[in-house]
Amino acid sequence: MSYRLMTGAAALALMAGQAYADYSLTILHTNDFHARFEPISKYDSGCSAEDNTEGKCFGGSARLQTAISEAKARTNNHILVDGGDQFQGTLFYTYYKGKLAAEMMNQMGYDAMTVGNHEFDDGPEVLRGFIDAVEFPVLMSNADVSGEELLADVLMKSTVIERGGEKLGLIGLTPQDTDELASPGKNIIFTDPSEAVQGEVDKLTEMGVNKIIVLSHSGLNVDTRVAENTTGVDVIVGGHDNSLLSNTIEGAKGPYPIMIGDTAIVQAYAYGKFLGELNVTFDDNGVITEAKGEPILLDGSVVEEEATKARIAEAAVPLEEIRNKVVAEAAEAIEGNRDVCRAMECSMGNLVADAMLDRVKDQGIEIAIANSGGLRASIDAGEVTMGEVLTVLPFQNTLSTFQVTGAVVVEALENGVSQVEEGAGRFPQVAGMTFAFDPKAEAGSRVSDVMVGGAPIEMDKLYGVVSNNYVRNGGDGFKMFVDAQNAYDFGPDLADVTAEYIAKNAPYAPYTDGRIKIAE
Repeated sequence: MSYRLMTGAAALALMAGQAYADYSLTILHTNDFHARFEPISKYDSGCSAEDNTEGKCFGGSARLQTAISEAKARTNNHILVDGGDQFQGTLFYTYYKGKLAAEMMNQMGYDAMTVGNHEFDDGPEVLRGFIDAVEFPVLMSNADVSGEELLADVLMKSTVIERGGEKLGLIGLTPQDTDELASPGKNIIFTDPSEAVQGEVDKLTEMGVNKIIVLSHSGLNVDTRVAENTTGVDVIVGGHDNSLLSNTIEGAKGPYPIMIGDTAIVQAYAYGKFLGELNVTFDDNGVITEAKGEPILLDGSVVEEEATKARIAEAAVPLEEIRNKVVAEAAEAIEGNRDVCRAMECSMGNLVADAMLDRVKDQGIEIAIANSGGLRASIDAGEVTMGEVLTVLPFQNTLSTFQVTGAVVVEALENGVSQVEEGAGRFPQVAGMTFAFDPKAEAGSRVSDVMVGGAPIEMDKLYGVVSNNYVRNGGDGFKMFVDAQNAYDFGPDLADVTAEYIAKNAPYAPYTDGRIKIAE
């Protein structure tokens, strides 16, 4: 991805900005928190109390509270916003749904957030409960919710808040394919992001608002296109693809902020590991003259706020018995990093696909297909607790078995690799089969050399397949499975199946074996 530098006019304004600029704002932001109320390890999974005491952990609500308080104290004019996906990812969400997220966000003083796709994981009902519980607006511009009575009157496209004597326009944005990524139901129609944003910008501009911030749970590629295809957007606070933007951290996806013309784009990775801090200066016409900042790493040097730490410990009590149960042992770390598993074969993908196939192979099932978007963390070496397994597989998905032709299997693989360049969660991890793909080829014609049980796949033959109920019902674009034959979606929980498989093969030795090849 290439990014234009600031336009000449903006650069001149930057130099002259101090003389004319009359409004400065600090934008504090988070995204893709995914119920990581407790500190996380370097693998974005659970971190033990011992490691936390030794300063080896990151994030957690108590550190985030400290960082937010300190950042607010550094400026006299600020907002705190979120780029979506507070929901889903740990037992806290499984147990409390959105209630604990609402409590923490209210405590921390958020001013607004956008809807992420995972806010729809349990349908409009749970999202409505969350919206009712929070003390700030929840926004989503690129959807028609008029047909969904639970959300029609409460989910706004945009809002205006006042800060430092000026009006700020805030617009929400969610993935256009949320109907494939989550469970919003059939009453919500998702629409083009750029058109939706421009429509709200125009309304806000007519109201005299000239400082406009988009809260976008859409990924860096979409944010870039929105910046290029709209006028009047000053800042885009991103989310969804867990992009780390930084001027100092090696491996960051781009600078902080990325400037597309006069629009500043920021994002702060995920899981509460960072707090984004962008300082923006506007001229009298609402044009950015300066935008600078850096995400703050919430490592062991950030002291945990005691009251928040105590509250999270209290909320964790009902979860302890479940998650502390040691279920197996891993001989080495099991790689579940999204940057790996959404681009190639990975050891976590092999583990989960192998576990699925092993459970149902005596039912005539030959192939397992797991969506990498369902793999949410890695597991480190040593004892494996049920809590760790549930952090990897938090969605309460069940095993689904069904029959489709070889042609449909190939179509599914094509769907799986169709958005690999965007790090999409539909990337397929497999068992019982091998295939190759060329990421440089046109989407829809990337897959080759598909083998099942060591023999070339037969297009007209019926194959028994196992996946999870989300994929079988069309999630992540796998719509070719919706009309599968002999479908049964109510198998055991995928996390339980995986835990039992690791235990059966303990100490489990993670591996890759070349079942997915990337064509040169």
